[in-house]
This record gives sequence, C-alpha cells and structure tokens, in this order.
Amino acid sequence: MRISMYSPMPPAMSGIADYSAALVEALAPHAEVEINPAAPSGIPLYQIGNNPDHIDAYERALREPGVVVLHEANLHHLIAALTIKRGDWDAYLRELEFDGGADALAFGHLVRALETGPDYDGVPMLRRVLSAARGLIAHSDFVIGAARRAGFTGPAARIPHGAWMPDAARMTYRARLGLDASTPLVGVFGHLKPYKRIAESMRAFQRVVRNEPRARMILAGEPHPELPIEQLLGSLGLREFVRVLGRVDDIGEFTGYLAACDVVLNLRYPTVGETSGTLLRAFGLGKAVVVSDVGAFAEFPDEICLKVPPGRGEEALIADYLQLLAQRGDLSRAMGERARRWVERECTWDRAAAMYTAFLRSVERGEEWTPPAAVEPSPPPAQITVPADYVRSWGGGPHAVEYVETHLTRFQRTLDLTPPGGPEDSVLEMGAYLQITPSLKTRLGYGEVRGCYYGPAGTVERKSRESALGETFECEVDLFDAEKDRFPYDDGRFTTVLCCELLEHLPADPMFMMAEIHRVLKGGGHLVLTTPNIASLRAIAAILQGYHPGFFPAYLKPESASTDARHNREYTPREIYLLMNDAGFTVTHLETGPFRDIPKPELLWVDHLLERYSLARDLRGDGIYAVGRKTGPVRHRFPAWLYD
Repeated sequence: MRISMYSPMPPAMSGIADYSAALVEALAPHAEVEINPAAPSGIPLYQIGNNPDHIDAYERALREPGVVVLHEANLHHLIAALTIKRGDWDAYLRELEFDGGADALAFGHLVRALETGPDYDGVPMLRRVLSAARGLIAHSDFVIGAARRAGFTGPAARIPHGAWMPDAARMTYRARLGLDASTPLVGVFGHLKPYKRIAESMRAFQRVVRNEPRARMILAGEPHPELPIEQLLGSLGLREFVRVLGRVDDIGEFTGYLAACDVVLNLRYPTVGETSGTLLRAFGLGKAVVVSDVGAFAEFPDEICLKVPPGRGEEALIADYLQLLAQRGDLSRAMGERARRWVERECTWDRAAAMYTAFLRSVERGEEWTPPAAVEPSPPPAQITVPADYVRSWGGGPHAVEYVETHLTRFQRTLDLTPPGGPEDSVLEMGAYLQITPSLKTRLGYGEVRGCYYGPAGTVERKSRESALGETFECEVDLFDAEKDRFPYDDGRFTTVLCCELLEHLPADPMFMMAEIHRVLKGGGHLVLTTPNIASLRAIAAILQGYHPGFFPAYLKPESASTDARHNREYTPREIYLLMNDAGFTVTHLETGPFRDIPKPELLWVDHLLERYSLARDLRGDGIYAVGRKTGPVRHRFPAWLYD
C-alpha cells in the first residue's frame, strides 16, 4: 500500500519528528511511504501535535481528509498560531464557537479585547480536524476518549508509542558528571516547564538529601522562562546536589545522560494525554521511572513504574519513592528490567508499524477495524529431550567421540530448542558434522533432513553413519560457500534451518548468509542459531586479566589441514538479536548457557563487578542460543552496526 505522511521530520527538534522518523523506517517493509509530498498519492496520514510545526499537516488534513494521529488531546496552541498570530481574530472566534459553543465564543471576545488570556485548557480545539478525519490513531485510551467527547464517531485505533531500545555507556556519562558507580542519581529530561512538576520535584529531592546526602540530580533540558530554576535551587539549598545541564540536542548525549541515571522522573500535571518519547527511551534503557498518575501515564502497567497522584501529598510521595529507589538498587533495577521487557514486547516499532498498516488498510477499504489481541509473552519453545547417551551414540570415531563429549551440553540444548517437525517438514543443518543430524529425523520427526558444508559449489556428498546402538542414518550434504554462493535450494524449501557454530567463522559477509537462510525458509519457519558469547563472564574475566576474550582467536599454522577452526568474529546476545531482526526474523527465544564447560564458580567475582556498576548480569553464559521465526522481509542488507 501507499501512504502519504505529513509530519515534521529531523532535523526539526521535535519529539514528533523523532517519532515519525522511526515510524517511517519501521513502515518500509509494509508500505511505500512518501514524506510531505506536494499532493498525496496514497492514503493521507497526518501526525498532529499542539504547536506551529504542524500547521501544514493540520491545514492539509482539512483539505484532503485522511487518518489523523493525535499526539495529544488539545490543539488550542496550534489553532492560536494559525489565527491569532496571523492577525485573524475572526477565524479564531469562529473556531472557538465551533469547538466550545456560545460560552467559548463569549470568552473569546474577552481574549480579543485583551482582558484575559486564551482558555487553552478549557477549549481543546479538536472538533474541526476530527470532523474531517476518515480515521483516528492515538497512543492512549485517554486521547481516544477525548476525541469521542469532541464528537468523533469514525474508526479509531490505539497504537502504542514505539519504544527505542538504545545502547549507552552508563559509566562514561557518570564520569562526565564526576560521579562514581554507587552515587544515587535522579534525572529530569526535556523542556523544564512548570507543568512537569519541577518545583515539586525539587522540594521532594530536598527531603531525600537530608537522609541520603550522596544523592544527586540532573536537569537535562532548557529552563522555561516562568520557572526560576536557579532561584529555586538557591532557596532550597540544592546547588551542590542538582546540576542543570541545559538543553541537550545530541540524541547520543541525551541517551547517555538517561543511562547514567538510577531513577528518571517523568511527572506532569495538568496533562492533555501526551505520551513522552523520553519516557519510552527510559523504559527501553531499563530505568526505574516515576510518573504522574494522570492521563495516558495512568495507563502504563503498575509493575513497570511508580505513579504519583498530583495534589496533596504529592511531594511527600515523590520523596518516599526516590528515597526507596536510591537505597534499594535491587528494587530499581528489577522495576527497570520489567519495563524494558514490557516495551520490548508491546511497544516495538515493528509492532507499531504492523498495526498502522492494518488500520490504514481497513480505513482505505472501508472495513471494520479489529484491534489485535494483546501480546502475550512467547511460550517456552516446544521441547523433545534427546538423552545424552543417544547423542553420544552417533559420535563416530575416537576423535569424534571426544568432540561430542566436549560439546554434549551444547548439542543437547540445541536439540531442545529446535522445534519438532513432522513427515511433511524439512530441516537443513548448516555445517553438518552428523553428530546431531540423525536426531533431527529419529527424535524430532522431520521427514527430510539435509545438510550443507563449506566446499566447491554444486558438489553433493552422500553421508551415512551407524550409531553405537545399531541405527543407520543417511543424508545428502551440499557443498557451497555460505557467504558468497546462492544456496542450492528453492525459495521456502525448509521448515527449519539450524546454523550452529558457523556464524563466528565467517570472515566477510554474514548478512549474505542470513538473507539466504531467510529465502530458503518457509513463511513462519524457524532459524535455530548458536554461537559463542563474546560478552560472557568468561570473556570479561579474560579481558580484565589481560587475555583475549574469544574462544578460538589463534591463527592456524600453515601446515594445518583445518580450514574452519579459527573464529573471525564472535557476537554478543544483543548483536544476535539485531542480526536476526535485520534479517527479517522475530526473535522468539534468546538465552545463554554452558558452551563447552559447566559454569565456573570462580567467575562470580565478575558477576559482582557487573552488579556494582549496574551493568546487565543476564545473558552472560558462554554460548548464545537463539530461535527466530521468519515474519517479514529482510530489513537491512548491510546494517550499520555490523558493516563499515
């Protein structure tokens, strides 16, 4: 489908511009999107916020009706910019009467006479744009409810605001602030306006430092003229405890300061239903967050943030929450991790884009919109346990038996995670040594089992093996270069592909292999990928003690017959997640665990070090075990994180 989207875009310094840029990228696999075209060639999509940046989108939405995305339930400032600031008081009064009736018009005459200011809060100015809209998208039920009260009766979709899952060096930005790992740090981000409860937060923080004098706060945003920050800090005696960073335009620095914090305050009252992009970034970073219990913020699950009702008792409750989170780092980290998992499940940009596409298509076709069911956590992968003795029985010669014994834990876990098949299903094992290959047929039930290995393209070898139990197994193994040669299989040939201990050997173009795996898999088919973990406790310990972190970085002697032992690049679990996502797979399972040896207690000192510096302690096993399901096209052939 074609979408003509009207919105401010970067480099405009706007949260909605950042939102629109991320959305356009996520929409690319689903639709052809034009940005701010002179005339729409697809269904018009208007991103509307309450400031002059949206004048063009608003005026077009009236001339060329389409789907309106309301980022907040009030457009009064936008209408004032369209009318009063252009000297068109008559138009302003007409809009007041259309939206709020005779009372609003009467008040407007007082505004025109300069006897009072506009009733920005009381008259939301939504009715005009909604009366022309063919459909409505909002991030919260709060905004959709406001639209209904304004008279909108058309189709409406609640699509969660996408969440960024950024990487940031927490300690780098703490060092910039002159803070060590253990100093409790609270952050407030964005334009420092009075309605963000800045004064209330300062007074609450004053209570905190009385009991926890090590605590510090940063204010990363441009102070509003009506908020005398410096005077407030002086009167409360907080100058040595609070640092005003001012406006931070660079998104990398902004994210870095977010990552440096232990707790993020995202308070606001009154609210018009806006959703904070900063809040979603904080969730994506796994931060403990305190929000106001109002508007769209009240709709977030209670387990991922602490909520403060505005009004009486607000400052005391903010102080109690901050002190609790400052003193109990385990609680703040646990809440932040729940938030990160929630947005990773519910608020991905891919999910938002899929919902956008489905809703826009329903509007375009005049069909009823059926919201998707709530996303539930993925169930554990189906397992058929293959006994260790059965895996051993296929070991082969003495050297192979030793190899199987060394890697037995990995073999068993790989088979555990491989989805079972049926007589009609086919499976491809890449880099097949025939240690676990027979089990794919005899224990997991696949009707066709095929292998492949490095070698001259076009060569097919017939392999056979007899187990110690007397079973026989045969399969064909195709030879080719997985980084250069088109795989010798038709599109959608396989139900499952296993790519185990192969990725780390590739020297040139791993995404070629990933794209080919994607091509030969059926829609909804699974990729099982295992590889060493360069971010394991073992690897970290090696670096800190002056050794190479890789499993097999050694160069091979010229006379060595081996061609595939050395590891060219090992990966972190996050990189495997990105690799699968870029290749068009939804990651359904990602874990780390034993690879060759059992976990060693002597590495617990590294775990303690990670805890001290509030660094992630999960996914630190020696081996990465991932399962992905083919759910869309290849997203990035040369992702920037992997290719220069």
